[in-house]
Amino acid sequence: MPPLAEALPVRLNTVWEHLRTSYWFVPMLMLIAAVLMAWLAIYADTRVDLRQMESLAWALVASSEGATAVMSTVAGSMVTIAGVVFSITLVALSLASGQFGPRMLRNFIRDRVNQSALGAFLATFLYCLLVLSAVRHGPPESEFVPRLAVGIGVLLAVVSVATLIAYIHHVAVTIQADTLIEIIYDDLCRQIDAVCPVSDEVRASTVDTGTRHAFDETPAQVASPCHGYLQAVDHDALARVAAEAGVVVRMERGAGHYLLEGSRLMSVWPAGTLDGPLESRLQACVVFGAQRTATQDMEFALDQLVEIAARALSPGINDPFTAITCVDRLSSALARLAAHGQPAAWHRDAEGVPRVLDRPPGFAEALDAAFHPIRQCARDNAPVAIRLMAAMAELSAVCTDPDQRAALRRHADQLLRNAAAHFGDPGDLADLRARHRQMVCSPGSQAGGD
Repeated sequence: MPPLAEALPVRLNTVWEHLRTSYWFVPMLMLIAAVLMAWLAIYADTRVDLRQMESLAWALVASSEGATAVMSTVAGSMVTIAGVVFSITLVALSLASGQFGPRMLRNFIRDRVNQSALGAFLATFLYCLLVLSAVRHGPPESEFVPRLAVGIGVLLAVVSVATLIAYIHHVAVTIQADTLIEIIYDDLCRQIDAVCPVSDEVRASTVDTGTRHAFDETPAQVASPCHGYLQAVDHDALARVAAEAGVVVRMERGAGHYLLEGSRLMSVWPAGTLDGPLESRLQACVVFGAQRTATQDMEFALDQLVEIAARALSPGINDPFTAITCVDRLSSALARLAAHGQPAAWHRDAEGVPRVLDRPPGFAEALDAAFHPIRQCARDNAPVAIRLMAAMAELSAVCTDPDQRAALRRHADQLLRNAAAHFGDPGDLADLRARHRQMVCSPGSQAGGD
């Protein structure tokens, strides 16, 4: 099998993610649909004389001049509205970039309503042009009026007006911080469910002793073939290649990490089996790109929420309520991750033999990525710091794993030390200490003071 074909499903999924998040893909499909619709409607007009249908006479144009006037009016209106929609989209993107951060633009660009609105107006414009070109003027015996096609064009114009109203409402809603945070939170929950399926039985604890002993040997290193972000790993293809070569592979970097060309990507046991062709096949099982994607990177959506919170806490914006909303959503996502348990680390081949040891982010890593930046930005912001401590207390109450509770306790202690050094109001510090005691004394936590 050619090396690039090893991870074909993941590569196709990555390409689909790129198309899905592009602003041109859906409008292009709608333009193609408009061409097909115009051709079919004109063809139907050449086969059926709608003038014989008296019940439809009121809805059909009677002359070529009328058809030309109607289609010209609709086409001109649609191209004008398309320009307005494009301008509104650019304004929304500018506001989103300034208020929430440039990485939030991806959520607006991939929005189906934004894409479909632009596509609807451009498709209607193109449809009318094609129908207009089919109209033939002249004496009655040589005149051709595509009555059905013109009627469909008028109907498309009505649909486009409704689309414009829906688009304006949608932009007004999605530009709000709460809506954007909810969209990102939903993406994060889907990533957690994908990375940490509840029914997954492939745990590191199930690996046989012989496989564990293999790690005592010095491994061979598989280098990164290029610079860039590791976007996706095809674990099934990687396990298949490892099984064919009789090796065990450990991923040294996970999805979302940036690698330099030649840096360590994987370790392979036993070391003597790694040669050039095998290294190329293993490298082909991973996908690199110029930017992070949400394909397998659970922390991608998490970092987006953190970025919104950090920007909300900046002196130029100073919006603690948006930061508190982000803390609430992050705590809900962390509770979901804690309920799923430790993500699956081992991936097996078709015979059930462990072949690939992955590095999925666990609860402690996600907690660090979520709360470290917010804690650092909110060290002198009492409302956000107090809400952050309350969120950790609530998480501690629902977490049953001692390691998860220990990670929460570590963050709570750090937050309390920062507040003691930066809070100017003793009342705020006392409120924070009360939340800290609530977390420490929650059921199952180790008792202690602050």
